Amino acid sequence: MTEGLNLPQYYIPPKIEGTVAITTLDRIYNWGRRYSVWPMFFGLACCAIEMIATAGARFDMARFGMEIMRPSPRQCDLMIISGTVTKKLVPQIVRLYNQIPEPKYVLSMGACASGGGPFKRGYNVVAGIDKFLPVDVYVPGCPPTPQALLFGLMKIQEKIDQESISKVRWYSDEPDEGIPVPILGPDLIDPRDFPALLKKEQEKEKQA
Repeated sequence: MTEGLNLPQYYIPPKIEGTVAITTLDRIYNWGRRYSVWPMFFGLACCAIEMIATAGARFDMARFGMEIMRPSPRQCDLMIISGTVTKKLVPQIVRLYNQIPEPKYVLSMGACASGGGPFKRGYNVVAGIDKFLPVDVYVPGCPPTPQALLFGLMKIQEKIDQESISKVRWYSDEPDEGIPVPILGPDLIDPRDFPALLKKEQEKEKQA
């Protein structure tokens, strides 16, 4: 469990290795976070069955401190997008993401969540959740195996290890306004696209 906590340039006698640690603030901060990532307990499609299997005794997510899946976004650190993302669901997913406190991470699980999968050409399917949320790790497969999901979770841990308190976004002075919730109308509209859409309509009016 203490692997990676001590700085390699300092020698610690084996007799006191389990008692004394020479490290930095970033290392001990990230070491504590990497073993306490709580995923959100929700699934979208068949990938969710593999996610549930990963939490079972055979694969044992508790080895990584990730076995506590919370139904409330306010108690989570990790959002696993497990399954097909439809346009009807995107506003709810973005709303849940905004309710997760920082630090938070997104794992895109499976072909459907990452790029639409076999339903990409469907009128109601979003070709990748990364069009609306910042994705940290992609896990390929249709559906991915529990082993693949565990590998993705380890990649989340590696990303946590590389972060620094002085550079992370949740300690910056800039206010976090969250991601605008898309509007579901005849099609899915991202509020961030409003200026470009308005400009396009104005150009049409000039040409008319």
